[in-house]
Amino acid sequence: MSAASTIDPEQPFLKPLIERLKRHPKRIVFAEGDDPRVLEAAALLVKLEAVAPILLGKRSAIRETAKKHGISTDLMMLINPEKSSDFELFCSRFKHSEELRKHATSNIAEMVAHPDRFGALMVQYGQADAIIGGNQSLPSTLFRALRQMVAPLPGMNFMSSALVLSSPDMPHFGHEGVLFLADTAFIPDPTVEELARIAIETGKLAATLLGHKPKVAMLSFSTKGSFPDKSSNKMAAAATLAREIADHHHMDIDIDGEIQADVALVPEMSEEKGRPNLIHGDADVLIFPDLNSGHISAKLLEHVAGGTPYGRFVL
Repeated sequence: MSAASTIDPEQPFLKPLIERLKRHPKRIVFAEGDDPRVLEAAALLVKLEAVAPILLGKRSAIRETAKKHGISTDLMMLINPEKSSDFELFCSRFKHSEELRKHATSNIAEMVAHPDRFGALMVQYGQADAIIGGNQSLPSTLFRALRQMVAPLPGMNFMSSALVLSSPDMPHFGHEGVLFLADTAFIPDPTVEELARIAIETGKLAATLLGHKPKVAMLSFSTKGSFPDKSSNKMAAAATLAREIADHHHMDIDIDGEIQADVALVPEMSEEKGRPNLIHGDADVLIFPDLNSGHISAKLLEHVAGGTPYGRFVL
């Protein structure tokens, strides 16, 4: 079965997202342009008038793969990084960047020619709105390119990730069957400050994609001091700091913790445990205390609970 044929534009998470993209289509770079799954997805997005795809790779290879699979590349931009008019400019800018000092023995042209890095530079310099990769290579290769080429947001000196899971028919699976999980890829043991920033950035992503005020739960084995411990105290402190940041920037996000997963997701359990919180068992966003718990939970929700994954989104 093809990649595109498994995509249902009417799926509850995708439908409102596609409708918003139709009103304001985005330029999306696909780092692996000759992957047939990428080509099919890009063709579907063109048909839906939701995205302006930019496919990276050798044009001849992309066209050959498209022809083999009967896919039209109309309205797609095909770019061979080494042949691009921006290649020398990107090399020059990278040459003078702080990242060069970390890779002093590397060949600049060779680094910039890699589709992951070239695509990341397109995002950095405003020539694209986002980059998608990791189909043919390890996701860590794309993550490394993003770290090297894309400047972090103000107040952020690190990258984190969020995974979106959708399961409309599963009870207690977030608002309208969608959950955001973070961090699930980058930071093994985040600090209070990092957890707070992860909560803020994931909450902002949820607000953008869901179109309503998100509820962010800082998860723990403890709820509101029921089991004081170094880990639960860290989550409580992170929740407090995240709320302070959100209030300072006038963000419309509810953030609370530390709370247990059932209190975050099941209204009856939130009421039964008798510890007031802002989530009331209706969390959209789950922030985990460490990478172990985040990654394990994501795999269980996907493969046991049947959640459909989207992402990971790099924040």
